[in-house]
Amino acid sequence: MRGLAARLRIDWRASVSLVGTIVKYLSLSLLVPLVVAVVYGDDVWVFVVSILAAGAIGLSLEHLDPDPDLGPREALLLVSLAWLAVAVVGTIPYLLAGNGIPFLIEPSAPQSTLAHPVNALFESMSGFTTTGATVLGAISLDRHSHAVMMWRQLTQWLGGMGIIVLMIAILPELAVNGAELMQSEAPGPELQKLTPRIVETARALWLIYVGFTLLYILILYGLHLAGMAPEMGLYNAIAHGFTTLPTGGFSPEADSVAAFSAVVQWVVIPFMFVAGVNFALFWHVIRGEIDALADDPEFRAYAGAVAVLTAITGVLLFRGAAPALELGGATEGVTENALRQAAFQITSLLNSTGYATSDFVEWGAHAKLVLLFAMFVGGSAGSTGGGVKVIRWIIVLKGVRRQLFVAANPNAVEPVRLAGRVVDEESVRGIMAFTLLYLLVFGISTVLISLDAARIGLGLTVIEAISASIATLGNIGPGFGDLGPFGSYLWFSDWSKLLMVGLMWFGRLEIVPVLALFVNGLDGR
Repeated sequence: MRGLAARLRIDWRASVSLVGTIVKYLSLSLLVPLVVAVVYGDDVWVFVVSILAAGAIGLSLEHLDPDPDLGPREALLLVSLAWLAVAVVGTIPYLLAGNGIPFLIEPSAPQSTLAHPVNALFESMSGFTTTGATVLGAISLDRHSHAVMMWRQLTQWLGGMGIIVLMIAILPELAVNGAELMQSEAPGPELQKLTPRIVETARALWLIYVGFTLLYILILYGLHLAGMAPEMGLYNAIAHGFTTLPTGGFSPEADSVAAFSAVVQWVVIPFMFVAGVNFALFWHVIRGEIDALADDPEFRAYAGAVAVLTAITGVLLFRGAAPALELGGATEGVTENALRQAAFQITSLLNSTGYATSDFVEWGAHAKLVLLFAMFVGGSAGSTGGGVKVIRWIIVLKGVRRQLFVAANPNAVEPVRLAGRVVDEESVRGIMAFTLLYLLVFGISTVLISLDAARIGLGLTVIEAISASIATLGNIGPGFGDLGPFGSYLWFSDWSKLLMVGLMWFGRLEIVPVLALFVNGLDGR
């Protein structure tokens, strides 16, 4: 460790010590599933032991450096290691709970696999990175306790707005380097400071996030009390509150949101849309700057992409692109259902939420092609959505247009502009490099997943391999084929699942912070 740290010129003790502090406080979040275990009569010792173990790990790491001092490289290392550490610690309840309720589970059944370390790590990383891909062979509160499922959902809520952002908001020791830490973790090319103090910015973002979550839970439970959502009890309302705003997609229901009434599905759609919007814009709206949304080019592009893709998909479904499915129902000639299914699936996949109200694996080829395209768009910068991000695609397209213009007019000076302002060349190059790197990682991982699937005789199709790669790298969750909205990643080998764990980690940190850590350290500059 010291040799590598010397070559990278990093004070690893400072970074690891603060990772320990984060893990220590993360252990307190396990009190939520512990309370759920008490309420539902589940095994409380799973969470008592998990709290003690996570606390002990955190305290041990924290003592490595009593006075940590973070430089830029230490900040990168801290952010990178923190997301690995919370995912590893997050496996403890899964490993201890194992099969869920033993007398209901056959030892060889797929749902018994959470006790396997690789499966537990996959599920935990998928939760914290809000990917929503699962290795559970069967999702059911009869097979897994309410408390374990609540932990699964809570990990998504904690990871949604960002663990580092949360810790900056509550831990004074991280405030000094808060801007660098948030920039390393923040989804998107640029962090928008809402206030002069980064601590206050972190708190503002989390308060907006909490506010939307509470509003959403109240509406869902209100529908239940009004008799319009019989299946949406308080547990389900909280569970979906924990997994919608972070664009996570973990539902305690095997049929995802298809398990609920059409009214619930219409309510979920706007909240999924909100989760893909830059949360900084809501801060401006709250302060009375109502035009903030309409004036923002990324918001207009995001809303336009959702509207256009929904319209195309809706027309395809209305004309019969989906058969009469068991889940989702008939859409051919049914305007309301065609529009609802289209709006739900497009919003869910475009910003990486991953919920489903229809088995889109059974849709026609053209409709599935639109969904696959939506997976590459992503949410807005500063949102909880995954993927490349809308703002990057805007800059990439403007950059390509600029290059074509300059090729035709060699003496012209044509800067890239966004909302009337010139985007500096360093930002344009950075976004181009990120997009190329993202596509490169996507392509290589697709090949590796395909080769490994062939090695074990999994019979993976090309479209399934592509969707597995983009669904994990883009933190989306469901793919196509057996990886569809009601499918599972359980059948991949441990090597492929570990590769996907890495893709989810890369995707959440947007690749560059991890690679920059090594490049900055090894090139001697």
